[in-house]
Amino acid sequence: MANSPQSKKRARQIERVTAVNKARRSRIRTYLRKVEEAIASGDAAVAAEALKSAQPELMRGVTKGVVHKNTASRKISRLASRVKALASA
Repeated sequence: MANSPQSKKRARQIERVTAVNKARRSRIRTYLRKVEEAIASGDAAVAAEALKSAQPELMRGVTKGVVHKNTASRKISRLASRVKALASA
């Protein structure tokens, strides 16, 4: 348990930051789920639009330190290739 005033303050700060990061991660997952659902529905236009809105959200997570850069790039790349395949089919 935190004893010194500074460690108590750090514990409070960590709680706040954790809550923000959790919300951010949840928001990113929601955007990714919307892309997945659009791909599953088979509508290429909706899927492309969903991907377009998910990309900045995912990269914002990278700048905020919630998601690793390579993880975000990998997710975007794989989703983009699936959307592209959907559009060409």
